[in-house]
Formats: sequence, C-alpha cells, structure tokens
Amino acid sequence: MAILKIVEYPATVLRKKTKLIENFNDPTLDTLISDMAETMYDAPGVGLAANQVGISLRLAVIDVTWKEEKEGEYKRTLLVFFNPKILERKELIPFEEGCLSLPGLTETVKRYNQVTVQYQDRKGTVKTLKAEGLLAVALQHETDHLDGKLYIDHLSSLKKDLLLKKFKKNTNTPA
Repeated sequence: MAILKIVEYPATVLRKKTKLIENFNDPTLDTLISDMAETMYDAPGVGLAANQVGISLRLAVIDVTWKEEKEGEYKRTLLVFFNPKILERKELIPFEEGCLSLPGLTETVKRYNQVTVQYQDRKGTVKTLKAEGLLAVALQHETDHLDGKLYIDHLSSLKKDLLLKKFKKNTNTPA
C-alpha cells in the first residue's frame, strides 16, 4: 500500500466528471482501492474520491466509523463504491463540511440526512444502500466529487468567494 498525493483545489481534475468503471477484472483496481484507503486514513478523512488522487474514475472509498474508539482500538469499516449515483434524498439539514482537497477550511452546507445510493461492488454487482447521518453526507460529498463538484459549490457566491480568499491566503494558491 502507498499513500497517494491528494490533489488540491484548483486542479482541473477536481472539476471534471469521472469515467464509469466498466472493467471489474482490472487487477490495478485492488491496488488503487488499498492506496486510496491508506491515503484517506492518513489524511485523516472519512472519504476519498479517485479524482482527489488524480485518477478520473468513478470510485470512492468511505469509512465513517474508523475514528470511533472501542476498547483502546480503532475499528475500520471501509466501504467501496464503484459508479455510485444517488437515487433518493430526504430531509435537508445543515452540516459542517470540510474537504481533503481544500485543507484547513470548513463551512456549513445543506445536505440531505437520508439518501439511497445505487452502486456496484468490486465484482460489478449492482447494489443499493440506504444511508443516513454522516454516511449519507459522505456519500453526497464523494458523489459530488465524482461529478466534478466541490462542497463549496453548495454555498452562496459571497460565502464561496470569502472561503476561497481564505484558502488562497492560507496556501498561497491561486483561487
């Protein structure tokens, strides 16, 4: 396993819709999943989309439980989503969000507390998952990434501009 470089805003790969995964027999997918998971845990984050490590594939890894301590140990429950799409959304809530591609920033955005997602597993089998709370928010966040969107796109123009000015100042990045 390797820790990959996380692509930061304003990289163009973050703004492009990712490609559907069709070849589930590709052995490089196993390495990519392992590397993405290791990168996510190291960052630390609860989710990571493939385009955040510079790979334009419709793949995301999520683990909303790994920071929960149980008897002095952290459990890991890695979820892997190939070609996810959100089918249903319910109950808008405010949620404080951050992003590994916009380090050091958080802002409250409106997200749905419950979602139904269709995706494929490692073998290409189509599955459906109903999620709520943090997992629902993480699925929306990562699916947005795969569609070329960032959480800041859910903000008003004024809030987005202020946040990007702060990001530019903190990172000396052209925003």
